[in-house]
Amino acid sequence: MMFRIHDLREIIKLIDQSSFQEFELESEGTKISIRKGISPQVNGNVSVPAVQVPVSAVEPTGISKSEPPVSPPVQQRVEAIPAASNSEPAVDENLHTIVSPMVGTFYSKPDPSAPVFVKVGDHVKPDSIVCIVEAMKLFNEIEAEVSGEIVKVLVSEGQLVEYGQPLFLVKSD
Repeated sequence: MMFRIHDLREIIKLIDQSSFQEFELESEGTKISIRKGISPQVNGNVSVPAVQVPVSAVEPTGISKSEPPVSPPVQQRVEAIPAASNSEPAVDENLHTIVSPMVGTFYSKPDPSAPVFVKVGDHVKPDSIVCIVEAMKLFNEIEAEVSGEIVKVLVSEGQLVEYGQPLFLVKSD
């Protein structure tokens, strides 16, 4: 089985967001083992979970030894969360940010030949589907959860999104 860096990063991010402490995958002589070490959180400071990714001596095709370790993207995700936690931009109090409830791939339409769920200028209701976030082959419909007008789409089609990452700005009614 050939693992791409993108696939490994996505697996690490999904495991990091889950309650699993250990994950192992073995296929065709390649073994991936991920273990989370939990560092204590003191005085409300953000703690960074340690993620180890030992790979067996058999290196998967397509991943060269000169590439950086897989764990830095997890570090980047942890640093990005505080910025995304502020769901109301200071510029306009009537703007609401629709954020991703999970790590996955953003899709603005149900299939490649269909029109987008919403575009700038569209009016949405709380139960309006605004996009799909695909995680591990599960397609999760994301609802607006607010009434208003879409004023900005913050991500592009097929982009990998993080938990809590802003997806849309909506001017509330």
